[in-house]
Amino acid sequence: MTRVMVVDDHTLVRSGLRRILAGAGITVVAEASSGEAALASLVEANPDVVLMDLMMPGMGGLEAARRARQMLPATAVLMLTVEDDVAFLREAFAAGASGYLIKDAADEELFAAIAAVAAGRQYVHPRLGAALAARPAAAETLAGPGGALSPRECEVLRELALGLTNAEVAERLFLSVRTVENHRAHIFQKLGVSTRADLVRKAVEAGLLRPDLGRSE
Repeated sequence: MTRVMVVDDHTLVRSGLRRILAGAGITVVAEASSGEAALASLVEANPDVVLMDLMMPGMGGLEAARRARQMLPATAVLMLTVEDDVAFLREAFAAGASGYLIKDAADEELFAAIAAVAAGRQYVHPRLGAALAARPAAAETLAGPGGALSPRECEVLRELALGLTNAEVAERLFLSVRTVENHRAHIFQKLGVSTRADLVRKAVEAGLLRPDLGRSE
């Protein structure tokens, strides 16, 4: 019987997952509302699989996944998130996750993903798997005090530096507005900047934007 820990900052999500998993004969041995809380009880719970939300207050799912794999290398991490961007998928696998599933997936997909990562295999949500195959990874081109930008973050940076709004960037890159907002927050944090003008300068320096194209705010 597969032993699962559920990590999500929403109580209703955790309760719903517990009921769904119980119906499939999967035991939830622990749950946590944050990455910090998950790590505090991880060793004692000793789950086969950690269902990890990507975006949580405090320590995010990526860092929690990285530390969880260091603490219990035999435990698999399955990211369960609303973020349907290939860039997040790549970051999750780089952090040590074995699977990536979108929260609008059917119950059967959740069970299949848990079974796959528990057996030592990788699992990618079918929609993202197709996108991943169609768009090979690009070289990271820009880094700051907070780390290197992902290829998708470089794309978002360029559009923001052109003066586009979050909604306009979302439309051009076929993303949700929320995903663009998350990318924007990560870009500002990684580059250590606070204004659109700083973004334009960084984009120009990295060759992502010609000096005459950006318009600062």
